[in-house]
Amino acid sequence: MCACRGETAAAQETPVTSEDSVKIDGAAWTPCAAEYERCSFDGAKKVLYGTPDKHVIKTFTGGTGCDNGVFDDPAPGESKRCWVEAVAESAAARFVASAPPPSTPLAMQCSPAAAPVDAPAAGDTVEADTPGSDGTRMFALHKPFELALTTRAKSAGTLTWRIQDAWNTVKASGRLAVTPGAHTSTIKCTSQAAGYFSVAAQLEGANAAPAALPSRGTRPAGIATFGVLPELATVLPAVTYKNLDLHRFGGQGAAYLRPGQTCCSGDGYRPLYTDLGLSWVNDNRNWYITEPKAPNTFDPAGDHLAPFFKPGDLLRLIQLDGIPGWANHTGKDTHSYAPASLSDYSAYMKRVGEESNRVRSSVFAQQSNNYYQVSWEPDYEGGLPWRDTDANLVAMYKATYEAIHATDPHAVLMGVTLSSLGKNTEWLNRLAPLGIAKYLDGVSAHGYYDVGTSPSHPPERMAGNSDPQKAAQSLPAMMRALRHTMTQMLKPGAKLFITESGISYDIGTKYGPSTPSANVLYAQGALVSRLHLILLGEGADMSYIFYATDPPEVGYGIFFDLLNKEGGFGQTQISPKPAAMGVAAMTRIIDGTNTLGPLKSTPAGVYAYAFQRLNGGKVVTALWTHENAVWPGASGFSATHGVRYTLQVDAAGTSGTVTVLDMMGNPSTLPYANGRVALTLTEAPVYVVSQNAGVMKANVNAPEGYVLR
Repeated sequence: MCACRGETAAAQETPVTSEDSVKIDGAAWTPCAAEYERCSFDGAKKVLYGTPDKHVIKTFTGGTGCDNGVFDDPAPGESKRCWVEAVAESAAARFVASAPPPSTPLAMQCSPAAAPVDAPAAGDTVEADTPGSDGTRMFALHKPFELALTTRAKSAGTLTWRIQDAWNTVKASGRLAVTPGAHTSTIKCTSQAAGYFSVAAQLEGANAAPAALPSRGTRPAGIATFGVLPELATVLPAVTYKNLDLHRFGGQGAAYLRPGQTCCSGDGYRPLYTDLGLSWVNDNRNWYITEPKAPNTFDPAGDHLAPFFKPGDLLRLIQLDGIPGWANHTGKDTHSYAPASLSDYSAYMKRVGEESNRVRSSVFAQQSNNYYQVSWEPDYEGGLPWRDTDANLVAMYKATYEAIHATDPHAVLMGVTLSSLGKNTEWLNRLAPLGIAKYLDGVSAHGYYDVGTSPSHPPERMAGNSDPQKAAQSLPAMMRALRHTMTQMLKPGAKLFITESGISYDIGTKYGPSTPSANVLYAQGALVSRLHLILLGEGADMSYIFYATDPPEVGYGIFFDLLNKEGGFGQTQISPKPAAMGVAAMTRIIDGTNTLGPLKSTPAGVYAYAFQRLNGGKVVTALWTHENAVWPGASGFSATHGVRYTLQVDAAGTSGTVTVLDMMGNPSTLPYANGRVALTLTEAPVYVVSQNAGVMKANVNAPEGYVLR
């Protein structure tokens, strides 16, 4: 069955052979994909690639890319496509979207290389880069960009190069004749597809061993990477924010990409955060940072706002955690004990509230409130464990709440910000008898759900487990428990901010020339999107991406650090992973929405969350499937495992079309009939854009206590 095509969902359940089937060499073949697209199907099938007269046939399971990189080139210079062997099947069964099928070819066009120019003599044998970006190595859709290929050959040879996407589909390829010496050849390309791309290049000479791209920092050997940003204005017009607080994505980690900047001066958030679509950033008013030596040195009338905040488009989450050594009995800066004097502590917090209120009114006039996070990962097992009593913790929250509210009428105090999402629920319930709820305007939490949030430990891993205690450890179940506790304890409409969540590489992995594989990068990218879609879909108001670039904690970055082999902070040279481009698509699709909630009655293994664009706009439903048996399976993390699902997008009896966006934000159009659109879901999320909000609202379970903004 060709899963890259669609036809009316109203077709009768009668065995048919596709009307589009053609006879080639006496056999029936069904068109499956244009060149550079992906041909997807169930089971093992023969695929014919080329033209009816010049072609090659190979057998694949689950699908294949349709390009010369997979089949070689049976018809040089001619337009080619893929056909899959035709079989008798029901017409309705053929209506399947392959995550999703592009309605137009998503080719990447690359011109012949310009004449080579001399390059510096020192350097690696083969290098590849995409110069000319704003430092992020991300480019605009449909706009030309350059691929620079540098060789330092001792003899004449050939450089073979190719560009692949996150699914390892070859999007462009070619060969260059190489002469001895150091030379750079530049190729101009234009991409019709958004997303992550890797460049592979190999130099072969008559008298030398083949040479490929070396590793760079945390980026493995064999690839250079870049991204193309999605353009979705025609599908999802920009929304109007009545206040900027309604933005739903933030991040941790900075990169100093502008010329002349280094860590940690200058602006580490632009252009990175603005390109990605991240709005929230931490701002430090921690007592141990602002008054490290003595009290009363923080002047609320002074200018303490970092320059990168002053344009007013990045939003502040104000950090209050940590007590200076002079103000606690240990004599050292601490997160583990309450201050020795709550009166000194309160006096400081009043000054912070005064300063923040002034800054909000003068710089962040479109932000309705100031948001304060009181503590940071006080988990007993963590690096900043709370060692004091519960009573002293609540007393510190009480002092913070009363002091900040005394000078900032727009304050929203949040906590308790444990690393483990489930522990936040546990601590709130334990502290409830001591009155913690009186001193919280909302909840801040970190979204870690497992011992190792990594490709092998996806957020849905425990869902549906026969042991109720284990089933409660899935991320959706943890979120529902937290929202239930919030609804019982806090005032209606209390906000829930998830201020850190990330996906690392698997436990025990180290940075190195062979780590990570392309399959792990794909898996991380899918999970980063799924993680934040679950958090927001289950009722978080906002969610932070962790971490911008690879830190020493292996793999958490959504960008590679191209300078430090063990990762670091404040990088100046970075390139994207699939996760980065998935985030760039997700923010453009989900930011500016209200959560409607998880869909009712989805089959086991199907996850679907509905959102509505602000001010009564379009409905966006994020969907995917997960199966532990294939994640990982014998061959790694499956990119082809699919489950059929029909989504109701309109009233029964209606027909029309919807737009489907893949994980990277590439749009396609699918028809629906009787109000339902048929899809094949994979482990990579897709987004269905529809119009009938009433139908969707009737088919979701709204998160408990969540208030539409």
